[in-house]
Amino acid sequence: MNADWASRPERAASEPEGKGWGRMPGGRLTHDERRRIATGLADGLGYAEIARHLDRPTSTVSREVARNGGHGGYRADHAQHATGRRARRSGTVVPREEPAAFDEHGRDAEAVRAYAEEFAALMVATGLPRMAARVLARLVTTDSGSLTASELVAGLRVSPASVSKAVGYLEGLDVVRRERDAGRRRERYVIDDDVWLRSWLTSARTNAMWAETARRGAETLDAATPAGARLDHMRQFFTGLSDDMAGGTTAEVFADVLTVLAALVQAGTPLAVDPLAAALGWPRDRVADALRDAERHPDIAGPTALARLAPDTYAVVAAPDRLTAEQRAALGA
Repeated sequence: MNADWASRPERAASEPEGKGWGRMPGGRLTHDERRRIATGLADGLGYAEIARHLDRPTSTVSREVARNGGHGGYRADHAQHATGRRARRSGTVVPREEPAAFDEHGRDAEAVRAYAEEFAALMVATGLPRMAARVLARLVTTDSGSLTASELVAGLRVSPASVSKAVGYLEGLDVVRRERDAGRRRERYVIDDDVWLRSWLTSARTNAMWAETARRGAETLDAATPAGARLDHMRQFFTGLSDDMAGGTTAEVFADVLTVLAALVQAGTPLAVDPLAAALGWPRDRVADALRDAERHPDIAGPTALARLAPDTYAVVAAPDRLTAEQRAALGA
């Protein structure tokens, strides 16, 4: 943190002699205070620390930033003009700040909401659709890690259809799951604590699949030709990326796991290691390693899972967290 942030020259010039730096907490933010907010953000200060310097509630600062570009886009002059425009459009004087509301843990509820929007903005910048990002951010910043559709609709002030579409998108990414409220008909949308690990493994698996596809292309087109060499460079890139993400030689591992799982699906019946090795034309140790890796990293298998039926016999089944008990019963499982 910049140590002299609270004692910059403009401080003395902007406040009456004998008064503290901050103004009454309920008053309107001044242009100078907005400049200080922008300076504090640039110096890496949090909302609470900026608010202490200004003698303002944290919610005042978080709300101000959220309304005017967010953490990375806040500009004091723009915020000042925007506030004036809003006041002129409404034809009323900008109201005094309401007292901050706190949750059961003593946290400023408005600051938490503002952070959720900031978190969502970051995910939007990385390519996630805006509504999906807002839903995910709300789930991440909720202590229970779960919310109902009606709670999301009320909290985000959007339509049920928007929430439904966003949840469907997040389910496709395997970062959100549904579960039925005990004794009630409504569903809850849940984010698990290991969601980031699963997302990381999914990304590593995707890169490994790109590497494997590029490898086959380089073999087909001949790596000595321009097109084949291009695919071989692609293989090297995605292999390195996948290895860096998972901390090992994952491209080959993932490819072998997926091949063995596909073989079990194709067989449609449990198989032991030796018949699998004979069918694939692989050494026995390679098949055994792939089966061991599939057990060690179940997320590689996606909606399926490897089941060990005997010390040396395996089958592919539905992943246990993909179907509810009611769905399994309806399918005769």
